[in-house]
Amino acid sequence: MADAIATTPVSSGAIKKDAEAEIKELQETVESLKNQVKELHSRLFEAAVLNNKYVQTVQEFQKQMEQLKKPPLFICSIVEVLGDMALLRQHGSNQEVVTNIPPELASEVEAGARVAVTGNLAIVKVLSRSVDVRARVMELIEAPDVDYNMIGGLQKQIEEVIETLELPLTNPELFSEVGIEPPHGILLYGPPGNGKTLIAKAVAHRAKATFIRMSGSELVQKYIGEGARLVRDVFNIAREKAPSIVFIDELDAVGSRRTYDGSTGSSEVNRTMVQLLAELDGFETRGDVRIVAATNRIDLLDPALLRPGRFDRIIEIPSPDANGRKEIFMIHTRNMKLENVDLEELTKITEGLSGAELKAVVTEAGMFVIRRRGKAVTMADFKDAYDKIIVKETKAEVGGMFA
Repeated sequence: MADAIATTPVSSGAIKKDAEAEIKELQETVESLKNQVKELHSRLFEAAVLNNKYVQTVQEFQKQMEQLKKPPLFICSIVEVLGDMALLRQHGSNQEVVTNIPPELASEVEAGARVAVTGNLAIVKVLSRSVDVRARVMELIEAPDVDYNMIGGLQKQIEEVIETLELPLTNPELFSEVGIEPPHGILLYGPPGNGKTLIAKAVAHRAKATFIRMSGSELVQKYIGEGARLVRDVFNIAREKAPSIVFIDELDAVGSRRTYDGSTGSSEVNRTMVQLLAELDGFETRGDVRIVAATNRIDLLDPALLRPGRFDRIIEIPSPDANGRKEIFMIHTRNMKLENVDLEELTKITEGLSGAELKAVVTEAGMFVIRRRGKAVTMADFKDAYDKIIVKETKAEVGGMFA
């Protein structure tokens, strides 16, 4: 027996190898299971995301189904308010009915308002007045980043604008103490490029009021009555959102002298201007609405537009004088690095230029520095810019005249 045992000895090294192999195999199995768990977690996360999307889609469909199940609403106009009752006129059929006013809408319901009603003519909601979408988009939402200190050479004109537009809004008691009605409108006129629209931008920036801007050409429409209706809607919005300021740029496009050449277009422009005259100073009061208009051709405007009551202040915006040109150069070069630049000399060289042309000269001088990869603007850059923008254009115009 002892001999048999001795012939089959168990090697400790073999046992150790077998154990290591088993351990390694178990470790590989554990790693494989961990990877499977990670993969299952990622799949579960993706499934949760998809589930959320499907839940949102189902909720949206449920809302749509609820909307589809609701009865349609009809539009009526309030003809008259009779205590807690309202006389309605249905749109389309013009039938008139009397219905109760819900207590929660009593403060909003008034004669002339539009309301949404159910099939049994119960008032559900008060709607805004029917206004042309083109009129609504004219309201300025974000004010321009322009202030009065960015306008040079027009200090006197700016003071008049402030007196006409800002004082009645900020200090109305000053006018009531004196016993006068504040001016309601100003007309800015003068050569192009001298700051008329820039002043309007500064007004929009400073004014604590609704600002509505439009161009005279926008009021000229193709179809009969469209232009007049647009003017009426613009001023309705201005009255609803008073205090407000209405800016009409290029007024001569719609406010020229009334003539009739037999064409439909001429009569339509005349109709639009007559509506504008009525809104500026007609039978109905304008309310707390101020008017600012700008034009390059005041000589073309109809005399009815220029009388007091429509435009109480007619302010000329002239080409800048020597002091004005220097101020404009200082404004546009305040952030520039200048090297041996004599503003007095520049002021003399640029006599007769508009503010827009002066700004173009300053910008072009900066472009010369960029082209040569310089750091500062020199006097030579300004002279080169003047030669490029002003002198060459003048020569081109003269050459075109004699060509």
